[in-house]
Amino acid sequence: MQDTLNLVLKQSTVENLQLFSKMLNKDVNQILEASLEQYFDSEQKRLMEKNIEDENAMTNLDYNEFWDDMDLD
Repeated sequence: MQDTLNLVLKQSTVENLQLFSKMLNKDVNQILEASLEQYFDSEQKRLMEKNIEDENAMTNLDYNEFWDDMDLD
């Protein structure tokens, strides 16, 4: 069973989809699926990088600052 969506696209987007569909000899759904897959991959990468940056911001001590108060005797 497939879920359905009611999408509203700008006229220019519809025209580009139709144009690229003809140029690439691909179904509009194939183009949308490939485009969304690329978008999701890109956003997932961006979110992962942001999470890493946020984690690094919480631990921004340099080596000397981190070990300065440690007594290793």
